[in-house]
Amino acid sequence: MKAILQRVLSASVTVEGELVSSIGRGVLVFAAVGPGDTEKEAELLAAKVLKFKLWDNANGGRVRFPLLKIIAQWREPALIGRDQWKMNVQDIDGEVLCVSQFTLLASTNKGSKPDFHNAMGGEDARRLYQYFYRKVQDGYKVDKVKDGVFQAMMQVALVNDGPVTLELSAHPKQDHNLKKPKIGE
Repeated sequence: MKAILQRVLSASVTVEGELVSSIGRGVLVFAAVGPGDTEKEAELLAAKVLKFKLWDNANGGRVRFPLLKIIAQWREPALIGRDQWKMNVQDIDGEVLCVSQFTLLASTNKGSKPDFHNAMGGEDARRLYQYFYRKVQDGYKVDKVKDGVFQAMMQVALVNDGPVTLELSAHPKQDHNLKKPKIGE
């Protein structure tokens, strides 16, 4: 499974002109299910979504007096980065909007047309995506986690905060063809 996390001030999903879901400050999650993905990957990705630290400090990423912070860091360089990336969506009591998006797994290596063979098909993908969504709800507060509509043409609106956009994967990248160079090589 793969997900794109976007830190947002607000986000919403509309289908056929009707508002389906909306959130305030929090995380918009675009999630895709690939062949071979299991409930284990869904659980791992759900936990990452909730635990990933996207906000800086107790003000939820906002510094009250930014000029004072800049001056303090100039005087004491060790302060740089100390308040960054400290809080997750639960810490700020934010909301989560999950949207299924199989196009995240598109291959664009050949030609000028995307290839979607890396995405899991139909009902299996629906089942695993719904499992992922339930795990996000189970790990947080049910009323704070919203959903889009699986396999629908959705209009997703969002106001980025930052912007902060990150890619998460339930599969650690492994490339057995790469070897670490030895010193002196």
